Amino acid sequence: MNARRCRFPGFFITFEGPEGAGKTTQIQWLRDHFAATGRTCLVTREPGGTPLAERLRGIVKHLDSGEQLQPETELMLIAAARCQHVHEVIRPALMRGEVVLCDRFYDSTAAYQGAGRGVSGTLIEIMRKAAVGDCTPDLTILLDLPPEVGFKRTRNRLETAGKFDRFEAEQLAFHTRVRQEFLAIAEREPERVRVVAADRTPEEVFAAIRSLLNHVEI
Repeated sequence: MNARRCRFPGFFITFEGPEGAGKTTQIQWLRDHFAATGRTCLVTREPGGTPLAERLRGIVKHLDSGEQLQPETELMLIAAARCQHVHEVIRPALMRGEVVLCDRFYDSTAAYQGAGRGVSGTLIEIMRKAAVGDCTPDLTILLDLPPEVGFKRTRNRLETAGKFDRFEAEQLAFHTRVRQEFLAIAEREPERVRVVAADRTPEEVFAAIRSLLNHVEI
């Protein structure tokens, strides 16, 4: 990889991918791997990561009041949650020299609100810069999965069973656009974004992640 992107003593790894890609499992296993090597590791997620940001996450993901959440409103709520998350959690952990593992970050905004919802790329970039500043990932692991496979997995997810999720409720065309944008980001930024096929067993996926980390100075 080229020179690190994040200007902090720690190392910032984000996980991206469509619904059902298995990010949670891989992040937990990677946290355990780092802990075994003696590295302090913080696991967090987006939207979320702070009490306020988690409240905003509830609106973004689970609003079912009959009121339509406008795409730009959705973007601004996510940006507000991210700003709080970066300043209160991610940046301090990186300053302490910790490894930060984050389930989703600004690539998800480009994929879901940009390609999925059709929000202006210019507006998304303005919001990204305002929320993140220079706190950009050193490495992004994109768990790539066909949306049809993801649908089958999310139907059986215990953590969301019986709970309305605005993104999981979207149609195949939406999730296809999201996947295409994730892959386009990886093509534009191959040094930062590494694609790992997620249509395999969790153990095989983790082995692939471990293999690519062997070539990264953390």
